[in-house]
Amino acid sequence: MAQAKINAKMNDASKGKFTRTLSMADRSGRLLESLDQIEMRVEALREEATSMEQERECLIEMIRSLQNSQEMRSVCDGEREELSLTASRLLGRTLTVSISVDTIRNGQQEEALKKATAIIDEIAGKVLEDMEGARKRLQALHAACVTDEPAVPLDQKFQSVVISCALEDQKKIKRRLETLIRNMDNAEKTIKIMDNQKVDHSSLTNGK
Repeated sequence: MAQAKINAKMNDASKGKFTRTLSMADRSGRLLESLDQIEMRVEALREEATSMEQERECLIEMIRSLQNSQEMRSVCDGEREELSLTASRLLGRTLTVSISVDTIRNGQQEEALKKATAIIDEIAGKVLEDMEGARKRLQALHAACVTDEPAVPLDQKFQSVVISCALEDQKKIKRRLETLIRNMDNAEKTIKIMDNQKVDHSSLTNGK
């Protein structure tokens, strides 16, 4: 009789433990589901912030490109001063927007990013001196960032630097190069239009 009571108590304890385990599993499952949903929102937040960061960078590049453009140098002093003030005001307002999506990097990736940035900055700083040469160099850098067969020879040294960067940094480097090349193309089109306008004006002046 005593043994039967002991066995009954053991069975009751076993059932209670099994019930608690199921309850803990349910709670764990709900927590995991909540974390999965939060992770999706975190990734969506990072993507949205990255998109805003890209827009900020694009605006800054566009304003600086206009400030240093041949077109800006071709207008009269009074108009250039007014346009420069407007561009500076827009640049200042853009710079007040602070967006940061941090990328986790190791020491090697940090150093590679610095090298890649320095190479691009050096070329971008010489655009006005030699636009065609700068474009070719930027295109070679961009070719080093694409997986498809490039249309122009790629810069193998730069490619090795980019490969050492974090994946998110590789994407940012590629986007920056695309923006620089696009701005140069737009600036060149503007210069050609202005040159044609000058030729037309000269022809009209000469009565041709």
